[in-house]
Amino acid sequence: MELDRFGWPSGPTLNVQSLPTDFREPPQQDLDTVLDGLHEYQRRLFANRRHGVLLVVQGLDAAGKDSLIRTLARAMDPAAFRVHGFSRPLGEEVDHDFLWRVWRHLPGRGEVVAFNRSHYESVLAERLWPVTEHSSDDWPLKYEAINAFEQHLHREGTRIIKIWLNTSQEEQRRRLLKRLDKPRKRWKFDAADVESWLARDAYLSLVNETLVATHTLHAPWHLIPNDDKKNARAAVAALLLATLKELAPEYPQEDPQCIEHYRQVLTKKND
Repeated sequence: MELDRFGWPSGPTLNVQSLPTDFREPPQQDLDTVLDGLHEYQRRLFANRRHGVLLVVQGLDAAGKDSLIRTLARAMDPAAFRVHGFSRPLGEEVDHDFLWRVWRHLPGRGEVVAFNRSHYESVLAERLWPVTEHSSDDWPLKYEAINAFEQHLHREGTRIIKIWLNTSQEEQRRRLLKRLDKPRKRWKFDAADVESWLARDAYLSLVNETLVATHTLHAPWHLIPNDDKKNARAAVAALLLATLKELAPEYPQEDPQCIEHYRQVLTKKND
């Protein structure tokens, strides 16, 4: 199967269940090398403060979203890196438009923000497990709202990297069982994980529809094979690094005369 640079097959439809969950070849750069690059280029993004970067991570339960973001965080200056996770809407969130709870967590200029799940929950999980009686909204209109929202962010200087972690059924089963079998991981298990597992096919059908409807030039979806966590982390880190290099290839240029003036002030001896 021939795939484009985003991991998509040719044609107007998508079936993530038929796409690779393992890399044919490992990523070109190893994870530690890419993380070193992230550390440097995130600083350049922060120094320039002209663009923000939003990393959207979606995947099935036990896809490794937490550990992926935790790995990226090792390379990030916490002064300009934030993470926000989106679960089912609660309280005030339910009383507002589905994008309302997203706005305040978006990156400012110079920041990188990672979303562990995101506004896409409204057109995925909430379709199978409605939050309110109003959750049966017109889905095509929500897709239009998402596309317009992301296009607006792009125009305002925020670059969006959307990740779908594509995990096989057997690998997901193995990871869920690991949560049951290992005390260190058992705290992460929830009965809802089993409910989601039983609804896997229905959920992935919605994923196919959603990804096709929201895969745009300004905010494309990257389909990442995810059965090998280390390779998946390296691939996502490389995508983030490439974006940072594009947005902030150098540190901001200062006025040489201004620098020299302050140098003289600081080096001048008191009379």
